[in-house]
Amino acid sequence: MQDLSAPRTIVIAGGGSAGWMTAAACAHLLPAHLYRVALIESDAIGTVGVGEATIPQIRNFNQALGLDEDAFLRATGGTFKLGIEFVGWGAPGERYLHAFGDVGRDSALHAFHHLWLRARAGGDVRPLGDYALNDLAARAARMQRGAARTARILPEMPYAFHFDAALYARMLRRFVEARGVMRHEGRIVRVERAGESGDVTALLLEGERRIAGDLFVDATGFRSLLLGETLGVGFEEWTRWLPCDRALAVPSARTGPLLPYTRATAHDAGWQWRIPLQHRTGNGVVYSSAHWSDDAAADHLLANLDGAAEADPRPIRFTTGKRARMWAHNVVALGLAAGFMEPLESTSLHLVQSTIARLLKLLPGAAAGDAVRDAFNAQADEEWTRIRDFLILHYHANARDGDFWRACRDAALPDTLAAKLALWREEAGVVRAGEELFTDVAWIQVLIGQGVIPRRWHPLADAPSQAEMAEYLDLIHQLSAREVAQMPDHAAFVAAHCAARAGAR
Repeated sequence: MQDLSAPRTIVIAGGGSAGWMTAAACAHLLPAHLYRVALIESDAIGTVGVGEATIPQIRNFNQALGLDEDAFLRATGGTFKLGIEFVGWGAPGERYLHAFGDVGRDSALHAFHHLWLRARAGGDVRPLGDYALNDLAARAARMQRGAARTARILPEMPYAFHFDAALYARMLRRFVEARGVMRHEGRIVRVERAGESGDVTALLLEGERRIAGDLFVDATGFRSLLLGETLGVGFEEWTRWLPCDRALAVPSARTGPLLPYTRATAHDAGWQWRIPLQHRTGNGVVYSSAHWSDDAAADHLLANLDGAAEADPRPIRFTTGKRARMWAHNVVALGLAAGFMEPLESTSLHLVQSTIARLLKLLPGAAAGDAVRDAFNAQADEEWTRIRDFLILHYHANARDGDFWRACRDAALPDTLAAKLALWREEAGVVRAGEELFTDVAWIQVLIGQGVIPRRWHPLADAPSQAEMAEYLDLIHQLSAREVAQMPDHAAFVAAHCAARAGAR
């Protein structure tokens, strides 16, 4: 009979955002008399730490920890994020926003975009983003929280954050250590395993220190020390669809207006990000080494900064893909140890968050059996695969010249994405698979934003007269525009609620 009163030990190998987010969730949500949490981290091992843009689900994680939002933003130099602007992905110079939240207002039987497509075919319609509250607010650099002020028909505006990932990890470390989590400093030099089961039993650190545990979380980054190196779990490579394999990251001085959105600008061999924080701007280029040299990438990055560079560009090499299993034996991998999804849609920290939630939901009382691990791995596989497809869409649906972009456009698609695109092109249909992360509206914004226009729309969108349709579309736009007009400026909103103290970093 299992002794439920004996506390079990969860050992987290690695710090950074992934490790400290895991420690924070376990320390705050698991009963202290049932679970002990230990984290191993070496100051000599750096973290990638470029994940500064998020999606709205991060708010759920912070709220679950009881973190005050304004205090969190002050501590991390954070700003608000209403969406992502994509520049030059359809064709050079074109731009659109993947804005969080709704676009327009759906009818009982068909989505708003069907009516918009009908109006577009008639040649008299505003851009799709003009019917989205978040899109209009982002472009006007305005921000508010809570219910709409001017019309109850409008939804509350969803938002995420830009923040300094290193400062976030530092804040979570303070949060965790105040709750009794033990941090062990040092490199892991050996992994002990049980002879019969093959489970990990302890991690050996420099100085002959031994950290034993029952469940191990691998947050060791690209090395994947526990799941990959020790347990030999293979890696599924996705470079045939997502060919970028390198990045350079550099901070620059903050200049210009404080925009409430991330920007992803396509270039000859990939794309460049821009993430506005209170104290600086985060920048980087993601590129294919088969099409650009490191020097060419660095030259492009430094020539396209808004402000002066505050450091030398930091190189990052990666292979897009994931581990074949993310839970094997008594080891669960997350963050870069589980796989790498390039940051085009700001999913890095979300994948950490969703892995933590999945682990806590399926947390075994004793040693995990195959059923638990299989359920965990199946859910993880579905989540990663669907996000992968969404990223591939951006590359596939391009109208740019050049070898890199032609190769992306011509690459054979995964069956799951091919089926999704076929339904869209045929009937403007989007079907969300299971609990996949990105909503129908997200897919629609990218598809239309990059010029993938379907042949038909839902027949019920033909029901209103031309005048009724025009009046309805104009009303949706005017209601959203009026709401945005009364919002405060984003920079003023940050200054009023969550300005970081000078020198606090």
